[in-house]
Amino acid sequence: MATSLYSLLTVGLLMSTVTLGNPNPGKTNHPKADSKFYEIRIYHPTPGKYAEIVDRFRQYTLKIFEKHGMENIGYWTPTDTTNKELIYILAYPSREARDASWKAFGSDPEWKAVVAKTEANGKLVDHVDQIFMTESDISPKIKLTQKSPERTFELRTYTPAPGKLPNLLTRFRDHTIKLFSKHGMTHIGYWITQEKDPTAQSKLVYILAHPSEAEGKQHFDEFRKDPKWVKVKAESEKDGALTTKVESIYMKPTDYSPIK
Repeated sequence: MATSLYSLLTVGLLMSTVTLGNPNPGKTNHPKADSKFYEIRIYHPTPGKYAEIVDRFRQYTLKIFEKHGMENIGYWTPTDTTNKELIYILAYPSREARDASWKAFGSDPEWKAVVAKTEANGKLVDHVDQIFMTESDISPKIKLTQKSPERTFELRTYTPAPGKLPNLLTRFRDHTIKLFSKHGMTHIGYWITQEKDPTAQSKLVYILAHPSEAEGKQHFDEFRKDPKWVKVKAESEKDGALTTKVESIYMKPTDYSPIK
């Protein structure tokens, strides 16, 4: 009997995701109707080449991206200086536009000349991690704003428990976002990942801004102790936790980041 009920619930979930226009079975996207296609790219430099890869973006790469229709959203480096990474987000009109832009970028003679010049003494990048995303309907309008004094940003990735992404999004929509605001956190954007494996469940990715890393951690401590959040969390997790993993990276914007 339990197996039969589970099967019915699974079919119901799949039907609801198809209704929402989800291209991948078993995933719930909840994208905005006019959502762009987004990509987080994390560059892991070749040892000793960290400053050079950050500088190459400053001098050349952003301009060539724009030339090929890519929208620069934000560029950051981790506050943990032992973590040598460059993290950035690009936006495109669609997945197809993304693929066309990268193809044109890779074959651009100007870019090839930059690579030859900057990599005369060896490759700058060891490998690149990619995360494809659409903007969630819970996201505020993503604005390329720069604040003074400079803010600290936090990239948070939630891996939902099996079948719990809709519940997680509902909790954010109805409660979490308001409580974040109450505790002094600024919302930058909320996205749903588009996994390469069509059977894999999507993740929730979002970015917050804080006055500093210390204040960000303090605000989260206050949020977790908030009686309203304690109640909401308990009620929403009566049938089990909504997430299996939460990852957080505190970041500082580069001097050339459109969002600061």
